[in-house]
Amino acid sequence: MYLADYHTHSRISPDAKAPMADMAEAAIAAGLEELCFTDHVEPIAWGTAQPRGPYDWQALTEEFAGARAAAGGRIALRLGIELGDAPWNFAHTEKLLAGAPELDFIIGSIHMLSQAYDCKDLYYFDPNDDAAARRGIADYLEQVRLLANWDGTYSVLGHLTLPLRYLNENRGFHLTFDGFEAEVEEILRILIQKGRGIELNTNRGHTPLPDEKWLRMYRRLGGEIITLGSDAHSTKYVGCAIRERQELLRQCGFRRFCTFRRMEPVWHEL
Repeated sequence: MYLADYHTHSRISPDAKAPMADMAEAAIAAGLEELCFTDHVEPIAWGTAQPRGPYDWQALTEEFAGARAAAGGRIALRLGIELGDAPWNFAHTEKLLAGAPELDFIIGSIHMLSQAYDCKDLYYFDPNDDAAARRGIADYLEQVRLLANWDGTYSVLGHLTLPLRYLNENRGFHLTFDGFEAEVEEILRILIQKGRGIELNTNRGHTPLPDEKWLRMYRRLGGEIITLGSDAHSTKYVGCAIRERQELLRQCGFRRFCTFRRMEPVWHEL
């Protein structure tokens, strides 16, 4: 079993504090063979809906170089990013990426609702009831559809069912994406047609994002490119539930999963 965590955040992200070197040490201790750093890059300033200035790519690459030196070859380290909310302004997103160093991997993700919701971050979305929550999910999926249709550069769609993390775990709802089958299938078909994959986000050991129903749909539609990531924002969760979610992939009909090197998939048997 090849163990790789392809969604982690270091102190380069505004919502995390651990140095990359510490995250790498945690990965080694967890028995991982490969770790990819995917710190946040968005076309908007963090916590706002305002355009951000140039991204500090030098800080990212220097942090990564330090981690590689400290790890000393004990683990394969890859440099990626989580590209969030590109539909806010595709042109500005492409301008930001034009200055990027050579990357191994890019997660494309949506964290914000549309302008109809004042671009509210899902973390702060606090609907009054199930009906309002489902309207928010519908809005989110429209943003995901826009991202799926974009011809910009990213490797996989991150945490497809992300609203459930906040609605169920933080707000006390008991929701699923049932009823959104047509929307999810359209998104998955677009991704497959464009040669992109999805992420199985282990959600730090909670309900995986997406869960079995949607993984089976992706596989049934011919989807094969898939990565596994813990979404760790601290050393505590590096590698969390990676082994268990490999078994879930097997149960859903997958026979292999991906890591990436210079934006090209590298296949590993499950």
